[in-house]
Amino acid sequence: MTPTAREIARGDRDEWLRMRTALWPDDHTNEVGRYYRGEIPDMMVLVSPRPAGGLWGMAEWMLRPWADGCLTSPVGYLEGIWTDPDARRKGVASSLFRAGAAWARSRGCVELASDCALDNEVSYRFHVSLGFQEVERIICFRRDAQVE
Repeated sequence: MTPTAREIARGDRDEWLRMRTALWPDDHTNEVGRYYRGEIPDMMVLVSPRPAGGLWGMAEWMLRPWADGCLTSPVGYLEGIWTDPDARRKGVASSLFRAGAAWARSRGCVELASDCALDNEVSYRFHVSLGFQEVERIICFRRDAQVE
């Protein structure tokens, strides 16, 4: 069975929320609602349906005006990709990536970009396997302004 990818549908909302929360633990209800209302026009959500129903993967793409290491605009940006543990190493994520890359090309992108956490070796290897090249490493800092 070859995994497929398609644009998310309204009926996929709960599954998308489940996977999005697994990837980024937080409350995503507001942003998911904004997407379905068409308030995020430069965003594409792709999903991979399970053969027996439900979803086993999702990818979120954005058109960004720029990205580190890129020379053109807009840039197709892979914001996040998730597959359920039982769907890994079965071509689900690759299928989602290919569909997202095609979407970005159809919107005039000649470059794609993405990121991953410094300590996420699995994500790093996945990106490299897709042909991404590392362009920068960064550690971000913050602090309260009121602390002296």
